Amino acid sequence: MRIPTMFLLGCLGWLFVMSELRAAEPLKVFILAGQSNMEGQAVADLTGKDYNFGKGTLKQLLSMPDKAARLKHLVNDRGEWTVRDDVWVRYSRERGPTLVGPLSIGFAVYGGKHHFGPELQFGHVMGDYLKQQVLLIKTAWGGKSLYQDFRPPSSGGQVGPYYQKMIAEVRDALAHLEDDFPGYSGDGYELAGFVWWHGWNDGVDPQRAVPEYETNLVNLIHDVRREFKSPRLPVVIGELTGPWVEAPGTWGTLRKAQAQAAARPEFQGTVKFVETHDFVRPANESPNTTHGHHEFGNAETYFLVGDALGKGMKELLAQPHSKAGAE
Repeated sequence: MRIPTMFLLGCLGWLFVMSELRAAEPLKVFILAGQSNMEGQAVADLTGKDYNFGKGTLKQLLSMPDKAARLKHLVNDRGEWTVRDDVWVRYSRERGPTLVGPLSIGFAVYGGKHHFGPELQFGHVMGDYLKQQVLLIKTAWGGKSLYQDFRPPSSGGQVGPYYQKMIAEVRDALAHLEDDFPGYSGDGYELAGFVWWHGWNDGVDPQRAVPEYETNLVNLIHDVRREFKSPRLPVVIGELTGPWVEAPGTWGTLRKAQAQAAARPEFQGTVKFVETHDFVRPANESPNTTHGHHEFGNAETYFLVGDALGKGMKELLAQPHSKAGAE
């Protein structure tokens, strides 16, 4: 049967309009906040004595058949690190220039192309799930507590300087979208989610910080939502990892506080606690054997944490209140 030319032209016109409408949808923005583990300590490809001869690096994992299948999207056909243009990252490091660009290895505290954080796999999960362009804004600094450094306004006392810095950096990033990302369409943005992966510095202050952690975390969520006029902003809380699968004493108490904050009735359907303790790998199978506070720099740990944070965010975005568009 011959299809009329006008009908074909009409269909092509409709497809063109639909593609333009899709391109014009607002940018989906996620804030990724925390301390040194969120900064990005996973080792991609460094080797030699200082890095336990490459054990636990991403490069080693890709050479292991039982691991490589899950990680294959991180390298292209030429063996280079994948660059994902539909997910952008902006990370203003404490030292060194602000890093901006498409998602790949290297959006970490050290610069270069040898480290990464949970943003890597989180970005892949969001990029696969959402049909809109995605932007990840990393706001993380090593050695910062929630009790003092990130202390939210609702907790009383002096507002934490890094809480203020976090808010300022997000606002600065949103104000400079066209400068940082030439591909930005100018069609606006939607703050789509907040990810918190943190806990070490409060854990080393058990007398003051740990008893307040749940309250401070609840206040942080309320205050961030208030700052950005998003009362039901989806929030994912990543469980404190460190060197333990079963965290002892104070550290176990802190993990429970994180879970209890997410379980508050007012957060039902909008805040999710994500367990990560099973992702900890032994020191002798990792590149940084003495850095338990950095998950030993193990690439699999950081990949799995990012994956779990992304899947947790997907669950929240799928809730009826969410306006995020998914494929």
